Amino acid sequence: MDIRQLQYLAALARERHFTRAAAACNVTQPTLSGRIRQLELELEVPIVERGQRYRGLTPEGERVLKWAHVILKDWQSMQEELGHLKDHDSGLTGRLVLGGIPSALPMIPLLTQKIRTTHPGIDFTVLSHSSEEILRGLADFSIDVGITYLDNEPIDGLLATPDVVEDLLLLGTLDDKIVIGSMNRGGLHGAVFEVDDRFTAFDASALHRAGYDGGKMLCRIDLSDPGTAPTLKACGHAVSQLAGYGLMAMVEPFWCRRVDGRLQNDLSPEAVIRSIHVAQALGVTSAHTWLKLPIIEDMACVMAATTLPTLLLGGDPSGSPDETYAGWRQGLRAPNVRGLVVGRALLYPPGGDVQAAVDAAAALVH
Repeated sequence: MDIRQLQYLAALARERHFTRAAAACNVTQPTLSGRIRQLELELEVPIVERGQRYRGLTPEGERVLKWAHVILKDWQSMQEELGHLKDHDSGLTGRLVLGGIPSALPMIPLLTQKIRTTHPGIDFTVLSHSSEEILRGLADFSIDVGITYLDNEPIDGLLATPDVVEDLLLLGTLDDKIVIGSMNRGGLHGAVFEVDDRFTAFDASALHRAGYDGGKMLCRIDLSDPGTAPTLKACGHAVSQLAGYGLMAMVEPFWCRRVDGRLQNDLSPEAVIRSIHVAQALGVTSAHTWLKLPIIEDMACVMAATTLPTLLLGGDPSGSPDETYAGWRQGLRAPNVRGLVVGRALLYPPGGDVQAAVDAAAALVH
């Protein structure tokens, strides 16, 4: 076994293609394949899944690759140390590989410059990685340092207004997350125009330019309120525009009525099903439409009313956590339910243990 064999194996795992790996190593493809085959014979274990094309490493191959990274790292350090001795230099020398989430990249030079001032013999390689890639890189020794944000990793994404989205983007907490922008925020609670819910936040073109994943709209339907008509029209237009960009159109429908002058949602199964029938027909296509629905009794009957992918509204915290989680678990059983959209129930759980509430919700979904 020699260093070249380990270099070829590392290149194959990185490129996931024999020809590309050979080109990266400046050898022919038969040479690379033959040396890796020789390594298998020397170690007496299969390393590569055999087939017409590269299909990955065997479990034994993954272990060999892990050791290969360690050995190659030590070999590189030895070469650099010997070079340092030849030059009769002083101080630390070598190369550090840093992986950082995109939002942290502008800050990395502030770290590397201070180190270079003290140890000019150290070189840096900076890579842009997701949080998951950074963890994998630290585990397999392909990077030395990771700069990332790890809090609340079980959360898959964010649904929020522009101000909240922008704050979290600046903090670097949305890397590799699904981002859905809230679109209509004009129907202020308690206002006489509450049902006439104007699109005063994100629009489809802004979501597309920002590279977000979709937009969410609230669609309240009160047959006695003239404001229902412009809201339905605006929601249908937004669904069509989002679909044109290939973005998710998340519609949150509620059948409503006024009681003593206050707008109330009718959460009976019959009313929720009626709202579904209206919502899923909005726009020129439903190819990108998702529903956001409340968790109520008889969810199986409600979910049988649509084939659209659906996210469930977590609702306000009430009762014990076990009761809340039981309701979520029941709702998630429907085949077209893909997850939960939860706000206050996670931010203000009974007892105040936010992390425990997040972990419990993630365990139910994943």
